[in-house]
Amino acid sequence: MYLITNGRIIMEAAVLEGFDLLIKEDRIEQIAFTGEISIDDHTEVIDANGGYISPGFIDLHSDYIEHMAAPRPTALMDFQLSLREAEKELISHGITTMYHSLSLFKFTEYAYKPIREPENVKKFIDLINNTHTSQHLVRHRFHARFEIDNLEEVENLKSYIAENKVHLVSFMDHTPGQGQYRDLEMYRDTVKGYNNISDAEIDSIITRHLTKEKVAVEGLAEIAVAAKENNIAIASHDDDSIEKLELVKGLGAGISEFPITMEIAKKAKELGMYTIAGAPNVLLGGSHSGNLSAAEAIREQAIDVLCSDYYPAAMLHAIFKLNKDYGLDLAEMFRLVTINPAKAVKVDHEIGSIKEGKKADLLIIEKIQSDFPAITVVMVDGKIIQKTNYRM
Repeated sequence: MYLITNGRIIMEAAVLEGFDLLIKEDRIEQIAFTGEISIDDHTEVIDANGGYISPGFIDLHSDYIEHMAAPRPTALMDFQLSLREAEKELISHGITTMYHSLSLFKFTEYAYKPIREPENVKKFIDLINNTHTSQHLVRHRFHARFEIDNLEEVENLKSYIAENKVHLVSFMDHTPGQGQYRDLEMYRDTVKGYNNISDAEIDSIITRHLTKEKVAVEGLAEIAVAAKENNIAIASHDDDSIEKLELVKGLGAGISEFPITMEIAKKAKELGMYTIAGAPNVLLGGSHSGNLSAAEAIREQAIDVLCSDYYPAAMLHAIFKLNKDYGLDLAEMFRLVTINPAKAVKVDHEIGSIKEGKKADLLIIEKIQSDFPAITVVMVDGKIIQKTNYRM
């Protein structure tokens, strides 16, 4: 058992001071005023040193594992090594539940990523699935990012769902001229950033995308039905029109990832969908694609969830930046990376908040150099998996 004391507890609605937490086995056993919890000699006392005691972060969208597995176009690392090394980094950033966003792409013009080859995606899916019954640090989950022109992978995705290997499904369409790349000049700049390519070649690429075959709505509906039958959350991606929102909502989507404009984000909320933005967007002061400003949308209460997207450190620092620079309530900002994502993917009965009876996935966050948030203790399932001591 553990008793955590001398900390400020991040509850769903407020920050509690003067309270202690008792952890027994894998659960939060008791929350009470400091000094009221009886302990014995077998209980280890953890001093939070006046820091914040937070639920572990839940990251619904991150392709970080792709970077770990393929740091260069021609460098494909051992997948087991990549997953194990990735989770050591994730805990240092407070991410205790990771929905690895593996892409089921047909092809991409940005940069070839061998990890996105179907056989490699399958290997990673199986590795993630095997962590559930083997030694591991964080909760590994599979977020299936399905590009709707990848007709060849429809049956495979349905099989993964039937085998209980999928925990979140998102429908994506990266066709230039809509979604993330509705601005064709932005698309051109992005492709050029990855490749030494002429405007004429980009024109040919755009034409091919605009004429390619896509999975029909009926096919997407089959995937959605399979997901719903297995209680798997469904997300849409880069929503740029009300028509698209209404279509994906009709398919059963409860999440809108990276809505392109404030209008679309607010409409998604009206439709009862959870909205997701990238935490790096907050740190950068806006979208790297020139789309919605996450900070502005959060101020307008149009965004429910922050994900790390491609930069795991961003979740922690975005929370405190939103509090410090925008004056937003700290407990409310923590909800963006804890209970809100838990609710979006239907796991809030177990994780996502500090409450008696729930899983003990906890962080202690202290300030160093007066105002820099640093995670000093990480606990998953009631076990301490990392302690960090900053020295003078």
